[in-house]
Amino acid sequence: MSQKIAIIGGGAAGLMAAITAARENADVTIYEHNQSVGKKILASGNGRCNIINTTATADDYFGSNPDFTSYALKQLTFEDFISFCHSIGLLLDIKDDGRCYPLSNEAKAVLYALSSAAKDAGVNILTDKKVVMLSHAKGRFVVHTDNDKMQFDKVLIATGSEAAPQLGSSDDGYRFASALGHTLIPTYPCLVQLHLNSKIHHKMAGVKTFAEVTLYVNNKEVEKVQGDILFASYGISGLAILDISQKASLALLNHQNIMLSINLLPRYNVQKLNDIFHQLISAVPNHTLETVLGGLVPAKTVNYLCESVVISPAKIVSLLTPKEITKLTQLIQNWKFEVIDTHGFKHAEVSGGGVATADVNEQTMESKLVKNLYFAGEVLDIVGRRGGYNFNFAWASGMIAGKEMVK
Repeated sequence: MSQKIAIIGGGAAGLMAAITAARENADVTIYEHNQSVGKKILASGNGRCNIINTTATADDYFGSNPDFTSYALKQLTFEDFISFCHSIGLLLDIKDDGRCYPLSNEAKAVLYALSSAAKDAGVNILTDKKVVMLSHAKGRFVVHTDNDKMQFDKVLIATGSEAAPQLGSSDDGYRFASALGHTLIPTYPCLVQLHLNSKIHHKMAGVKTFAEVTLYVNNKEVEKVQGDILFASYGISGLAILDISQKASLALLNHQNIMLSINLLPRYNVQKLNDIFHQLISAVPNHTLETVLGGLVPAKTVNYLCESVVISPAKIVSLLTPKEITKLTQLIQNWKFEVIDTHGFKHAEVSGGGVATADVNEQTMESKLVKNLYFAGEVLDIVGRRGGYNFNFAWASGMIAGKEMVK
């Protein structure tokens, strides 16, 4: 007699688990409270879906125990994933940096392939079905919705996190896990924009530039990245900011002091930048500081750089003292801002925290506390870097859970 399996959540992990289990003749039902499965898949990668990264290792993840991911990542190698994609009719565009996208460059191609494969395998997909409670007694599970309840042999919680509630995300999975005795690690937004404590950032809203960003927590450097930054009315965004946001958000959760240092010209060291400044002064001695700086950094930042070092932007550059030049060049390469908040779960791509991995068997994704209960994907206390890594773990953990549930 085939296993009767419920999967709560029709995202990446849930769909992978459903397809894997149903192909082994399990009787699989997906409960999805949205009108359709995979809404976050559709929104990922700006609608292109950065589906996986070829380089993923445990070093690309954060949580109480990032090594929890090691076994899963080894079980679903990139070659394995390619084979799976071929089995559902999906071809990939593999980039040199390890990122992968569907060949069509459209996220809907990924979702169509997954949902079609699930239906072909016989998965019963129930949409607009919100699970309100999961109970367990006498070795069986009862999945309760608003208007009915059904019994199952095994259950997978793959509900994702609170990130992007506008796409239907919620804390449901955490509630189900907690009610069954599992420990929850406090959650926090990741891959998210940051709020700054400053009187000038909103005046520079819209300024986008390439920069080096260094994150300090309690005055200690914890991460340094290069990439685009974008000043906004609330603070700062851009890929470089998303990349350091996990550590910043976790530090905020722990009530630590967080500073950002922005280097607007990372291609030069301080001495080289000083030399360039002197060369410009020699070339255009009668120009204003505003004009000269405008050739080096975004024009909209000039007045605020000058304000920070208390030098008039109208000052003729030949009248600048060596001390003033040094102050300016040092500021351009070390412009500090205090971080006071994130832009919240609504704007976050993923979430840190979740169901404690100490309560879950990393080789089976089965709960150590409740037999035949499984977890996969972002509901667990695992979060990856930007660049497809969160999908890596979703596919891998979902595949393992799908295989194990049919045993």
